Parts: sequence; structure tokens; C-alpha cells
Amino acid sequence: MRAQAQPPNRQLAGPADWWRGAVIYQIYPRSFQDTDGDGVGDLAGITQRLDHVARLGADAIWISPFFTSPMKDFGYDVADYRDVDPLFGTLADFDALVARAHGLGLRVMIDLVLSHTSDQHPWFQDSRKGRDGPRADWYVWADPRPDGTVPNNWLSVFGGPAWAWSGKRMQYYLHNFLGSQPDLNFHNPAVQEAMLDVAHFWLERGVDGFRLDTINYYFHDRLLRDNPALPPSARNDSVAPLVNPYNWQDHLNSKNQPETIGFLRKLRALMDRYNAAAVGEVGDAQRGLDLMGAYTSGDDLMQMCYSFDFLAGERLTAERIAAIFAQLDEKAPHAWPCWAYSNHDMPRHISRWSLSDAAAKAYTTLLMCLRGSACLYQGEELGLPEAEIGFSDLQDPYGKEFWPEFRGRDGCRTPMVWQKDAPNGGFTAGRPWLPVPEAHLPRAADLAQQDSGGLLAHYRQALALRHAHPALRAGAQADMRADGPALSFRREGGGERLFVAANLSGRAAGVRVPQGAWAPAGAGFGSGPDGGGRLDLGPWEVAILTLR
Repeated sequence: MRAQAQPPNRQLAGPADWWRGAVIYQIYPRSFQDTDGDGVGDLAGITQRLDHVARLGADAIWISPFFTSPMKDFGYDVADYRDVDPLFGTLADFDALVARAHGLGLRVMIDLVLSHTSDQHPWFQDSRKGRDGPRADWYVWADPRPDGTVPNNWLSVFGGPAWAWSGKRMQYYLHNFLGSQPDLNFHNPAVQEAMLDVAHFWLERGVDGFRLDTINYYFHDRLLRDNPALPPSARNDSVAPLVNPYNWQDHLNSKNQPETIGFLRKLRALMDRYNAAAVGEVGDAQRGLDLMGAYTSGDDLMQMCYSFDFLAGERLTAERIAAIFAQLDEKAPHAWPCWAYSNHDMPRHISRWSLSDAAAKAYTTLLMCLRGSACLYQGEELGLPEAEIGFSDLQDPYGKEFWPEFRGRDGCRTPMVWQKDAPNGGFTAGRPWLPVPEAHLPRAADLAQQDSGGLLAHYRQALALRHAHPALRAGAQADMRADGPALSFRREGGGERLFVAANLSGRAAGVRVPQGAWAPAGAGFGSGPDGGGRLDLGPWEVAILTLR
């Protein structure tokens, strides 16, 4: 029976714009810490390890879904939005987690999957019974074409048509992801109210905000018009692997609809009552920055969104970063981005970009200096590389569908390694749901803790730098330029002016420094310019100067 006790938690106190420039640490609960020996991480395990996140210097945690679910997509197929899946614990465990996080000064953001549910959700079970029930229109149903084929050419992110047949209704239902993940019909006002009620439930339990999964998938084109073809030159792997035909369409009609703005305004009005904030995931390879701007440019919309520009396979060069910010400045100068190099859906950036520890440190420092908020993915502070998972151990349905050309997402989801010499790296006393790679053990947290010059220490230093300088956390950004492998820009705010230069290469580079009395902002972040106004940078060096 579901626990009904009123939770004691309330949102963490602080300014209304606490989210601006915040560093958010993503926790994938299946793989963080297991406390009951079943090989799957749980909420109690997160609570046990929160000290690690607090010492890192993060402002908030984002917990991937832990709701009741058949786990066909490992929690992103929700069967009950108001309860914890027994695999992860109970509502009481969640309340204890929130209380502990708040005690450490960490805000708690949870992953809300609003665009679709599991086909096991009671709403869908009611909807599929017939065309006249109270929830008949809660999902996207459509008649077949005269020849019985699917209503249009829309494709699923996970492969194949985005439509599944129901013999009970003699109609197809839309699923942008797995066939067991039917899409909700947000054109129905009752659906919107139900989703707002879900958000209200968790806000009342003390959460400080949400990560909004697939925020641009909420609405579909009412007329179900076909998506146009996408030229081969426009295809990229930032949202789906190139082997997936999903990349062959421009998804103008299956997502990205203008009605999304109206719902986001309703959600923002609710969150403002709790001083809560949201970061939306914009899953679109062609217009991610445009949508980020549309969804965050205004005090009545979402506070933050992230696109997939920093999650692509192509390494982030100085030129690419400058081009991304130039496009953002042109299309949405008032948008507030949230940047991430890695997450639970993409290969870890250490492997994706073939980074040495020195290079990883440079990218970490740069992330803490860019305008916007930032998401860190569990284990990146240890320098964990992408794991090699064999097909026999594979759990991800996405990987099974496109194996071996695409090996799925399990390589970035393997368990955290806490202790080098403990069974399974200290993650579990049982058999882990995914194998713990031997290659990860030398990077276990207990060893990293002892290395004052290692990557973990650098993450702590970089996050402390961001907190120490209001210009980095929330200030304006200007004059970004790329000089070969070196990226430079200015940050200004909170009564300080900073100049940042990052050499994103393994060879020496240099940049011109603006006129003024510039000096190093602190130990460990570069030296000052020479007498001619030039700043020389060693391989993978990041310099931060302050105007005296």
C-alpha cells in the first residue's frame, strides 16, 4: 500500500534565481549505490553517498526516474507518477533523501517524464478500452490509412514507425520511443492538469525542481502531417546514432509544436509558488538552440534548457564553441542554457573525445567559466571512460535494436566505483545489474580522494572557482573568439571583470588580452599576459584573469 504520511520536507531556502549558474550533479539511481544487495542502486544508496556530491561543490542533484515502472526503458516508462518503484525503495526513503540533501545544502531535482507513460499505466489501460471512455482521448490515437498501414511517416527514436496497433480500439497509438511508451495527448486539457498535479505532488514533498525529459515532445501536430525528409548533409548523431533512420527526417510535426509554450507557462506558475526551477531536455538535432531560446526567454517560462550541442560525438573545439554561442546570441540572446558534456544517454565524453586527464581538466574548468548552468554526470569527476559491454550483458533495448553498429547506452550507465579493492567497486554486495569494468577500479573514489593532483581534486577546485566569482556564476559573457585551438571571452558581473582563455589542444597557443591591468584571478589558473598584451598558454591550459 502506498505511504500516505505527509512529508516533513520543504524546499531549500535561498534566492529565487538560485538556479542561475548552478552546478547540477546527475545521479542515475540504478548505478549509484546499492544498499540491499539486489545489484541495483536505490534511494537509500543515494542518501548514503550524498557527502561525495556535497564535497564536490555541487548546488543540486538531479535524480533520474525512480517511479513505479515495468522498467522496459529503466524508469523512463512510468506506471505510477506518485510512488517509488520497490526496486528503489519507498516514499519514506525519498523523504529521507530530501532531508539529508537539504541538510548538506543540496537542492533536489527529479526527472519528470511527462511526454509519455508506460503502457502499464492505468491511464493507458483505460484509454485503450474504447473510443468513448473518460480517458479515451488521453493518448494520441489515429485511424489507419485505408490500406491498414500507419497514419503517417513519423518514426520512433528507438527505431521503426512511431505507431503501434491496438486491436481493442482498431486504431494506432503514437509512441515516439518504445512501443510500450505511448505518448500522452497534451492537446487534451485534462492531460495537462494531470501532469501539473504530478508536479504539485512532488513539490509538496519538498523537491526543488525538475529535469524535464524530452520537453519538446509534449505536443504533436493535430493534423498528423508527415515529417519532411532531411538532406543527408544535415544528419548528425547528437540525438540518435547515424545508423538510426530517425535521422533521415526533419521532425517538424511529431514534436516541436508551438502549443508547448502555453503548457510551460502553467508549469512555471506552479513552480514559482515553491521557488522551484526546471531544466528541460531539448532533443532536436536541427533546432536545439532555437527551442532552448523559445523555452527559456522569459520569466514565465522554464529557467534552463540544454540542447545536444555539447553532447555530440565531434569534439568541442574552440571554433565549435564560439559558433554555438554566436548562434545562441543571434537566435536567443536572453536564453539561459544548461551545458553538459555527458549524461545517461550518451557515451562518456572522456572516451567520446579521447581525452587525457589534462584535457579533461581543461574542459572541466572551461565548463565552469561559460555562461549558463552546468550538469555533471556521475563518475565524470573520477574520469570514468565508456565501458565496453558485450551483447550477453546488454540491458538497453536501444542497443539491442541497433547492435552492433550502435552498442546502446549501457556503456555510460555502469555502476559507480567507490572502493578499488571492494567487491564490485563497493557498489553492491550482490551481482550488479551491469558489470563493473575492471578498467574503472583504478579510478575508484577512495583512490581519487587521496590524489591531490587528480581529476576529482580538480573538479572540486573548478567548482569552488565558480562559486568564488559571481561573474562566472551569473554574469554577462562577451567577446568570445577562437584563435586556432584557443578560446577566449570576457565575463562581467557582481562587481568584477574576468578574462578567460582556454587552450583546447595539446600544443602551445596564445591569445590577445584586452587592454587593462589584468592579473591572475587565483593560483592554479594561469599566469598574466606579457608586456605586449599577449597571453601564452601551455597545452590544455586555462587562464583566468581579473581586471584590477
